[in-house]
Amino acid sequence: MDEFLKVINGIVWSNTLIFLCLFSGIFFSIRMRFPQIRYIREMWKLLFKGNASEKGISSFQAFALAISGRVGTGNIAGVATAIGMGGPGAVFWMWVIAFLGSASAIVEASLGQYYKVVKDGQYRGGPAFYIEKGLKLKWYAIAFAVVTVFSCGLFLPGVQSNSIAVAVKNAFDIPMYITGIVVAIILGIIIIGGVKRISTVAEFVVPFMAGGYILMSLVIIGLNFHQVPAVFKLIFESALGIDSAFGGIIGMAIAWGVKRGIYSNEAGQGTAPHAAAAAEVSHPMKQGLVQGFSVYVDTIFVCTATALMILFTGMYNVENPAGGFVVENIPNVKMGADFTQFAVAQHFPSIGKAFVAISLFFFAFTTIMAYYYIAETNISYLQKHSNKKIYIRIFQVVIMFSAFYGTIKTAESAWMLGDIGVGLMAWLNIIAILLMQKKAMFLFKDYEKQRKEGKDPTLAPEMTEN
Repeated sequence: MDEFLKVINGIVWSNTLIFLCLFSGIFFSIRMRFPQIRYIREMWKLLFKGNASEKGISSFQAFALAISGRVGTGNIAGVATAIGMGGPGAVFWMWVIAFLGSASAIVEASLGQYYKVVKDGQYRGGPAFYIEKGLKLKWYAIAFAVVTVFSCGLFLPGVQSNSIAVAVKNAFDIPMYITGIVVAIILGIIIIGGVKRISTVAEFVVPFMAGGYILMSLVIIGLNFHQVPAVFKLIFESALGIDSAFGGIIGMAIAWGVKRGIYSNEAGQGTAPHAAAAAEVSHPMKQGLVQGFSVYVDTIFVCTATALMILFTGMYNVENPAGGFVVENIPNVKMGADFTQFAVAQHFPSIGKAFVAISLFFFAFTTIMAYYYIAETNISYLQKHSNKKIYIRIFQVVIMFSAFYGTIKTAESAWMLGDIGVGLMAWLNIIAILLMQKKAMFLFKDYEKQRKEGKDPTLAPEMTEN
């Protein structure tokens, strides 16, 4: 089975997808004249504007819900895996894909807002909705919805829950299946409440979990402040093939940096537009800019925090594609969350592993919550005018089982399934937003025009009620 998954994963994550992701980010960055730089202050201001309504959630709740999906095991185990496979240079390429991906995130979130609908008494939207309404390709929209339900319901939750279980076992020696049962029960309690309960939990948990994790990284950076120039030099030289130790794996650095970057920040993947569409805002581009900022929070802040903790302490190995290791600082330690746990434990032996396990629990659990909401939205899309909650109830049981099962299967299988799910969604969504670039540019230019006129931009979405 693992060999079959490797073949499928290799096809989905060919160099073509990596180039497509990079091209999309470059294309939209140039077309919109690098809004991820020009509108950075605007992104911050918009984050706290707007209130929830009977049908929609606030901008900050949508931001928190999207961050729930972006900030997950990829920020801890994923970053460590990128370093383990591509060396320190992979971190640089994660930064690159985050910077470029922010533009793609602005576009997909704005389209999600513009083409949202009112269904089941709440705003619903996402790639399936804007593909059908904007491109008039119903079969394409259905394909995305089906892939997303399987990816977010079956493939991706296992990656998150497996990382939780492994970290908890390492820190507290709790059997993985026990962790799986606890995760499934808590998940069930929350998702039964729908988007309102999910967004409320995310609104309170996300700032706490991200803030605490970044604070720990700042403490470790402070303790190793004299190493900052050397570590950044290592990252840049490794990324560009200048460092002799990592010069032979520059291709792996790019591939794994982009791959894990996309997995972590989800820019262009098509997940965040679901949360963006649920927001109550006066102009689609407002939520687009907020979601563009969420990519920065994910990668520039949280992923970088993990990378620096690992690199400062030297708690990592780097595999050689030809066999053996380029660097083996911690023998017999598997790449993943273990790197991060060893890094924190280097300075805080008594709490290091426990801190990472608890952080990973919050990061990964909130991501599973976001996956549920995304999948539920696509089930709603596929139901069209019907409102049979039996399908939602069945799916709730399925995702709870998926989260549990992820804790008892191998980490390698879990990650490969997750990568396949992410890759398939990215293929379908990036092609769609490139085909819809004219509509995206219309929304962006309208927003800029109104701002220049001194107005608070407003533009009603092309919304239907189902």
